[in-house]
Amino acid sequence: MTQRWPSRLWVVRHGESSGNVARDTAHAARLTHIDTGGRDVDVPLSGLGEQQSRALGRWFAGLPRDAQPEVVLTSPYRRAVQTAVLIHGAGGLRVDPAGFLQDERLREKEFGVLDRLTRYGIEQHHPDQAEFRRILGKFYHRPPGGESWCDVILRLRSALDTISLHHGGARVLIVAHQVVVLCLRYLLERMTEDEILRIDAEGDVANCAVTEYAQDPGQAAGMVLQTYNFVVPLQEQGTQVTAEPDAPIGAR
Repeated sequence: MTQRWPSRLWVVRHGESSGNVARDTAHAARLTHIDTGGRDVDVPLSGLGEQQSRALGRWFAGLPRDAQPEVVLTSPYRRAVQTAVLIHGAGGLRVDPAGFLQDERLREKEFGVLDRLTRYGIEQHHPDQAEFRRILGKFYHRPPGGESWCDVILRLRSALDTISLHHGGARVLIVAHQVVVLCLRYLLERMTEDEILRIDAEGDVANCAVTEYAQDPGQAAGMVLQTYNFVVPLQEQGTQVTAEPDAPIGAR
């Protein structure tokens, strides 16, 4: 019988980006805008993010060859692609970067008019959106030109269908973003809004943290969580762990 789900699925948040650093700098200075130097899609990894990616690659390289990822899907955003390439460069992947599958459905949540604004910027320039979000909650609030968590979940449902159709039984690595990691948990574990927001409230997904699932045909959902926000691969190599949100505080 054809296996519907991957035999193993790893979902990894990209390494620390220069945008993460810029966001922290802007927030600390109580600025209204985050200076990322251009489009969010083009934001690269920071030097530390590159170190984190290589550390994770060495961890994957330490797995038996027949247990390493053999299919790699990435967000098209530069920081996610860089992370996957560096994991490969450290020996952690069986597939060459030329074989990586970039999927726009794995992209970062879009923030619309709130893009590159800090919490102070949102309160100053779009107080109505701050109030709408307070009323609706982050799961359903969609800023003008942007997405709600539900919008992200809708595109991820399609991405999971593609994975199950083309990569059943394979060992699959996804490299994407914090909200994508959380929304995939929501889908794979059949959570409620309250359940996933409770997990989100416990803390950010760390850069290069691993969320891992194993196939279990006996489970209705098909995939069973093995680890979440797993940062031992970084800690074992003395690499700094970071967990800065990609979005402005109060908008993600």
